[in-house]
Amino acid sequence: MSETGNYGTRSGRGSSYNRRRRPFESTSDSHIDGDALAQLEREEPLSIAEELDKAAERVRRVGKAIERTDSPDPNMHIAALQKMSMPELIEVAETEGVEEAAGLKKQDLIFRILKQRVKLDGMMFGEGTLEILPDGFGFLRSPDYHYLSCPDDIYVSPSQIRRFGLHTGATVAGTIRPPKENERYFALLRIEAINGADPNLLSRKVYFDNLTPEHPDARISMETTPDEIAMRVVDMIVPIGFGQRGLIVSPPRAGKTILMQKMAKSVLVNYPGAYVVMLLIDERPEEVTDMEREVKGPNCEVISSTFDEPAARHIQVAEMVIEKAKRMVEYGRDVVVFLDSITRLARAWNSECPSSGKILSGGIDANAMQRPKRFFGSARKVQEGGSLTIIATALVDTGSRMDEVIFEEFKGTGNQEILLDRQLVDKRIWPAIDINRSGTRREEMLMDPEEHRRVCMLRRVLNEMSPTDAMDLLTTRLRKTKTNAEFLMSIKE
Repeated sequence: MSETGNYGTRSGRGSSYNRRRRPFESTSDSHIDGDALAQLEREEPLSIAEELDKAAERVRRVGKAIERTDSPDPNMHIAALQKMSMPELIEVAETEGVEEAAGLKKQDLIFRILKQRVKLDGMMFGEGTLEILPDGFGFLRSPDYHYLSCPDDIYVSPSQIRRFGLHTGATVAGTIRPPKENERYFALLRIEAINGADPNLLSRKVYFDNLTPEHPDARISMETTPDEIAMRVVDMIVPIGFGQRGLIVSPPRAGKTILMQKMAKSVLVNYPGAYVVMLLIDERPEEVTDMEREVKGPNCEVISSTFDEPAARHIQVAEMVIEKAKRMVEYGRDVVVFLDSITRLARAWNSECPSSGKILSGGIDANAMQRPKRFFGSARKVQEGGSLTIIATALVDTGSRMDEVIFEEFKGTGNQEILLDRQLVDKRIWPAIDINRSGTRREEMLMDPEEHRRVCMLRRVLNEMSPTDAMDLLTTRLRKTKTNAEFLMSIKE
């Protein structure tokens, strides 16, 4: 089958697990009628409501019932296979009788195992994040492989996309079938859930661009434990709210990645209901591994495109992340995206965008900054409920004129800035935050009036000192107290 056939050139992967089945209690033979099953597969995909209406008749015609369950066997879930090492997968393949398992890549081996299981157990259930391709069809991708195309992708037909009004980034779940002859991918038969809800509810949701943006007024508390001084400083000096659009301006090797890592962990600890996405663009592979080990949880994703990937890959993964975040906000979720870094993402867009013939200072095309600004500008708190928070790093003092121009383009577009100072790094003072130049717009909306008054008093005192002396004094005093509230109340007027 050609690459441009009904299953497309690119693919997304979705997680799949077998549906348990119980023999239909009847005195007749339980043999499955092959012609009836083939006719069932050719039918137009149905919503879950329509499927329930015809379920009983189909059970009698096919001869077996598919037991609906909210707790499927974890051993049959594709996520369990993805977490296995290659030796474990090879052992599973040998146990289940998968032929020619040696020499296959991990994704190909998982595909073979899934295909073998579906032959034995019938229908399966799949879930993933939808990416719609220019040809009209789409694929369900998974964050486990950073939305890369894999052999165990799940194909979504154009008719299903049109029928339910799906957009890129929607999390889709439903019944799937294995590939037929000359087909390459698993295919979605029926959509049972969109973003964890009834598919028929999607038509009632307001599209993200039509939601009403507001100033952030619900605070994200970064303070966790008394010894986490960096987060206590951030929480006091540059408060963050749900819907914030923040920049961490940093020279190289100033601790920006570690600072973002601690911020992400604080959000996961203090707000289990929030969804955290750590997006690493053009980063080193070892940094990605470290981030995956440190930042983890049921409501957390670490998505990356390392420096050895092409610029088109950087753009694709960033688009998938922001579109998924938008779909979640439409359903009233609070999403927090940490991007490291927006400078490298803008570089990727500059190299891939069509040339306009106008080159700005530093070699940036005149149209190159449009899509990075649209990405960064997506951060907002919406009146209808939900919020999208983006905290991104911007590189300065790299010796590149392009990086300086990119920073100048984003300067002033955010409503919060955290500036890291090289002088503090040289003296090994952490966090290396320049207190006097860092701040949040409309911070009074995020703070208690008494807290805001005392923070202003503190800033007036620290403003008379150099950045190194100010941070040294602040961290020393914070270590003597257990909470920020205790520290602020100890300030003498």
